[in-house]
Amino acid sequence: MALLLLLVLVAVVLGIIGVVAEGLGYLLIIGIVILVAALALIAVRWSQRTGRRPIR
Repeated sequence: MALLLLLVLVAVVLGIIGVVAEGLGYLLIIGIVILVAALALIAVRWSQRTGRRPIR
């Protein structure tokens, strides 16, 4: 879980730097890619967790 939070934090920081600094738009793109990857990882882990419930 800490890795996911770190990925989201890095994505936000890179996005802010990419928007504020001129000529560093590629950092914004990298931040967006990292954010999408983190959200996909969260979705995968969440779907795996719900599938492990025992049948009663």
